[in-house]
This record gives sequence, structure tokens and C-alpha cells, in this order.
Amino acid sequence: MKRFAGLLAFTLPLALFLAGCGERPQVVNYKQGSYQGKPDTPAYRGAPFNGDKTQWEHALEARAQSQNEYKRIR
Repeated sequence: MKRFAGLLAFTLPLALFLAGCGERPQVVNYKQGSYQGKPDTPAYRGAPFNGDKTQWEHALEARAQSQNEYKRIR
């Protein structure tokens, strides 16, 4: 039993040390001038506005006015 405890006390730190050595470098391969991610769609192309940018802008203005404290207390 004492031999097992000594073996465990030696092999556990050794296993943890070796597990930490296996990390690969996390470097992005960036090609100059080209975006490789997912293309973003504008916010007004979503479901409630269906591509109508003026309707989206009016909704933003209305939201901003409802957050205005001077307009809310009157």
C-alpha cells in the first residue's frame, strides 16, 4: 500500500506536467485584405423590417425617444 501511494505521488504530477506540454499554438492565419469570417447582414434586413431601411430608422428614433427622460416625464 505504501508503494502504491509513492507511485501515485510520482506519476500524478508527471502526468499533469506532460498534459500541459501538449498545447498547440493558437495563431490565426490571416490573409491580407480578405475577411474570412461570416458575412454580416444589416440589422434592417431582419424579420420585422424585411429590408426597409427607413422603417428601421424610424423604429430606432422612436426607441431613442422613449428612453429620453425629458420626454417620458411630460
